[in-house]
Amino acid sequence: MSLRLNNVTFDCDDPEAVARFWSAALDRPLDPDPTPFFVSIGEAGAGDGAAGPSFFFSKVPEAKTVKNRVHVDLASDDREVEVDRLVGLGARRVADKDEYGHAWTVMADPEGNEFCVS
Repeated sequence: MSLRLNNVTFDCDDPEAVARFWSAALDRPLDPDPTPFFVSIGEAGAGDGAAGPSFFFSKVPEAKTVKNRVHVDLASDDREVEVDRLVGLGARRVADKDEYGHAWTVMADPEGNEFCVS
Protein backbone atom coordinates (compact mmCIF):
# COMPACT_ATOMS: atom_id res chain seq x y z
CA MET A 1 0.00 0.00 0.00
CA SER A 2 1.38 3.42 -0.90
CA LEU A 3 -0.86 5.71 1.20
CA ARG A 4 0.44 7.41 4.33
CA LEU A 5 -0.80 10.26 6.49
CA ASN A 6 1.03 13.37 5.34
CA ASN A 7 -0.75 16.41 6.81
CA VAL A 8 -3.46 17.31 9.28
CA THR A 9 -5.12 20.54 8.13
CA PHE A 10 -7.04 22.99 10.33
CA ASP A 11 -9.36 25.63 8.87
CA CYS A 12 -8.85 28.79 10.95
CA ASP A 13 -9.81 32.41 11.37
CA ASP A 14 -6.34 33.17 12.80
CA PRO A 15 -3.88 30.57 11.45
CA GLU A 16 -0.90 31.94 13.37
CA ALA A 17 -2.65 31.85 16.75
CA VAL A 18 -3.93 28.31 16.24
CA ALA A 19 -0.54 27.17 14.89
CA ARG A 20 1.25 28.67 17.90
CA PHE A 21 -1.07 26.73 20.22
CA TRP A 22 -0.37 23.44 18.39
CA SER A 23 3.36 24.22 18.17
CA ALA A 24 3.50 24.54 21.96
CA ALA A 25 1.17 21.58 22.53
CA LEU A 26 3.23 19.24 20.33
CA ASP A 27 6.61 20.82 21.17
CA ARG A 28 7.32 21.26 17.46
CA PRO A 29 8.47 24.57 15.95
CA LEU A 30 6.54 26.59 13.41
CA ASP A 31 7.96 26.39 9.91
CA PRO A 32 9.64 29.52 8.55
CA ASP A 33 7.86 32.18 6.53
CA PRO A 34 4.27 32.05 7.80
CA THR A 35 1.71 34.28 6.08
CA PRO A 36 -1.59 35.69 7.34
CA PHE A 37 -3.26 32.93 5.31
CA PHE A 38 -1.11 29.84 5.95
CA VAL A 39 1.16 28.54 8.72
CA SER A 40 2.65 25.06 9.03
CA ILE A 41 4.48 22.75 11.41
CA GLY A 42 6.75 20.04 10.03
CA GLU A 43 6.10 20.68 6.34
CA ALA A 44 8.11 18.35 4.11
CA GLY A 45 11.64 19.67 3.92
CA ALA A 46 11.29 21.93 6.97
CA GLY A 47 13.46 19.54 8.99
CA ASP A 48 11.97 19.87 12.48
CA GLY A 49 13.08 16.26 13.06
CA ALA A 50 9.74 15.12 14.48
CA ALA A 51 8.07 11.93 13.41
CA GLY A 52 4.50 12.09 12.27
CA PRO A 53 2.43 14.22 9.98
CA SER A 54 2.81 17.89 9.20
CA PHE A 55 0.17 20.28 10.51
CA PHE A 56 -1.28 22.93 8.21
CA PHE A 57 -3.31 25.95 9.36
CA SER A 58 -5.26 27.70 6.60
CA LYS A 59 -7.35 30.85 6.83
CA VAL A 60 -10.97 30.34 5.78
CA PRO A 61 -13.81 32.89 5.66
CA GLU A 62 -16.39 30.87 7.59
CA ALA A 63 -16.40 30.21 11.34
CA LYS A 64 -16.59 26.77 12.91
CA THR A 65 -20.23 26.03 13.69
CA VAL A 66 -20.59 22.32 14.56
CA LYS A 67 -18.65 19.40 16.02
CA ASN A 68 -15.63 18.19 14.05
CA ARG A 69 -16.26 15.10 11.95
CA VAL A 70 -12.58 14.16 12.26
CA HIS A 71 -10.30 15.04 15.15
CA VAL A 72 -6.80 14.44 16.49
CA ASP A 73 -6.30 11.95 19.35
CA LEU A 74 -3.21 12.50 21.50
CA ALA A 75 -1.79 9.97 23.97
CA SER A 76 0.02 10.76 27.20
CA ASP A 77 1.53 8.84 30.10
CA ASP A 78 -0.14 11.36 32.45
CA ARG A 79 -3.41 12.64 31.01
CA GLU A 80 -4.20 15.11 33.82
CA VAL A 81 -0.78 16.78 33.64
CA GLU A 82 -1.12 17.20 29.86
CA VAL A 83 -4.71 18.42 30.07
CA ASP A 84 -3.67 21.06 32.62
CA ARG A 85 -0.71 22.08 30.42
CA LEU A 86 -2.94 22.39 27.36
CA VAL A 87 -5.47 24.49 29.29
CA GLY A 88 -2.58 26.75 30.28
CA LEU A 89 -1.73 27.12 26.57
CA GLY A 90 -5.28 28.23 25.73
CA ALA A 91 -7.24 25.01 25.23
CA ARG A 92 -10.59 24.38 26.89
CA ARG A 93 -11.55 21.17 28.69
CA VAL A 94 -14.85 20.05 27.14
CA ALA A 95 -15.63 16.69 28.78
CA ASP A 96 -14.11 13.70 30.51
CA LYS A 97 -15.12 10.32 29.10
CA ASP A 98 -14.73 6.77 30.35
CA GLU A 99 -16.33 4.29 27.98
CA TYR A 100 -15.61 0.84 26.60
CA GLY A 101 -12.62 0.42 28.92
CA HIS A 102 -10.95 3.65 27.78
CA ALA A 103 -10.68 7.04 29.49
CA TRP A 104 -10.01 10.31 27.68
CA THR A 105 -10.58 14.05 27.87
CA VAL A 106 -12.23 15.97 25.06
CA MET A 107 -10.53 19.34 24.57
CA ALA A 108 -10.97 22.33 22.24
CA ASP A 109 -8.12 24.43 20.84
CA PRO A 110 -8.32 28.27 20.90
CA GLU A 111 -10.72 28.29 17.89
CA GLY A 112 -12.88 25.44 19.18
CA ASN A 113 -11.44 22.55 17.14
CA GLU A 114 -11.99 19.42 19.22
CA PHE A 115 -9.25 16.94 20.04
CA CYS A 116 -8.85 14.22 22.65
CA VAL A 117 -6.15 13.34 25.19
CA SER A 118 -5.99 9.77 26.46
